[in-house]
Amino acid sequence: MKPVWNGREFAPRLTLPMSLTADHRVIDGALATRFNVYLAQLLADMRRVLL
Repeated sequence: MKPVWNGREFAPRLTLPMSLTADHRVIDGALATRFNVYLAQLLADMRRVLL
């Protein structure tokens, strides 16, 4: 549980810490960052996973 700002107040919310790493000798760091952002957006809205 972590406090998350919902626009008016802090509300308790379950969060899932996640860490991904990329070897910069193999993959470009910008590409890895874009993938991490996409994955975070996908996991934040589970309806997208089902589509």
